[in-house]
Amino acid sequence: MKSKVSDLLPTFPWDKLEPYKRTALAHPGGLCDFSVGTPVDSVPEVIQKALAAASDTPGYPTVWGPLELRSAIAGWLNRRVGAEIGPEAVLPTVGSKELVAWLPTQLGLGAGDQVAYPRLAYPTYEVGARLCGAEAVEYDDVSELDPARVRLLWLNSPSNPTGRVLSVAELRRAVEWAREHRVLLVSDECYLELGWEADPVSVLHPDVCGTGPDRHEGLLVVHSLSKRSNLAGYRASFVAGDPEVVRELLEIRKHGGMIVPAPVQAATVAALADDAHVVEQRERYAARRAALRAALEAYGFRIEHSEASLYLWATQDRPCWETVAELAGLGILVAPGDFYGPAGDRFVRVAFTATDERVQAAVQRLTR
Repeated sequence: MKSKVSDLLPTFPWDKLEPYKRTALAHPGGLCDFSVGTPVDSVPEVIQKALAAASDTPGYPTVWGPLELRSAIAGWLNRRVGAEIGPEAVLPTVGSKELVAWLPTQLGLGAGDQVAYPRLAYPTYEVGARLCGAEAVEYDDVSELDPARVRLLWLNSPSNPTGRVLSVAELRRAVEWAREHRVLLVSDECYLELGWEADPVSVLHPDVCGTGPDRHEGLLVVHSLSKRSNLAGYRASFVAGDPEVVRELLEIRKHGGMIVPAPVQAATVAALADDAHVVEQRERYAARRAALRAALEAYGFRIEHSEASLYLWATQDRPCWETVAELAGLGILVAPGDFYGPAGDRFVRVAFTATDERVQAAVQRLTR
């Protein structure tokens, strides 16, 4: 029998957590789930109304979306990220995970090519390399990489899982390396609006990529509305940057029918035009973060990095699965650090996306 594509892939990480979830569910006080990091708060009303108003759209939408959508994306990038970019250099995607997983394939990478990503990283970077038959390569510093083989370089700031934020100097150095060796650099910036003790910067900011007509050459950024606007269920995201690469992706994705539904396109326009709901959601997350961090530290955890994103990167200086099991006994479910690479095997990732009530329940259990 011919080998299956799934044989190329690692075990889906979250399947390994199921026995611990059953333990946590059995706790008399119920499950406090801080594992996946899925939004739990309501979709802002302004976005719901925009979705509903566009619900009677029987015709096919386009992969590129209307100019109104692309202008909204470009306008947000200009206003919030400081990127000097126009609607011709942006493209909506069906969630950011889809883009991450299929980007190497859509760019024509394959055997003999390398896809590089941080040593502690979102697992889908590796999956994307495996799907197209390329070699997945971890790095701590870009200087470690083989410029003759790397075709795609992933950055992730703020980081999932660690919450680490790269400085302007670190970002600029990666951009310079990629341009020197003609490597496409793709920056996953899905947590950019969730900085707590640092101010994340995009690689499309002029301080990083420079100015002039070719300022975005060889660069892409990936952004998502899942976390900042509670739109994980909408699958609303986009990629932007080098116009030539964006056009190439557009042509490929048109053939593949990778289309954001028209009501979601309308909701995206509304979400990017409204900053008030983002401020309100940040305040909710800030309070949950502070409460959980204090409780974890009182319990004996050390928190590293975590200056941004929706996670606390915590350790008891022992194997992560021991920590997962101990917390499951308290009805608290967290993600083991080795989901994000062997370098995380003594850490756990704690998402603070649960409700206020569940956060307080966990705080009581950790500090009792």
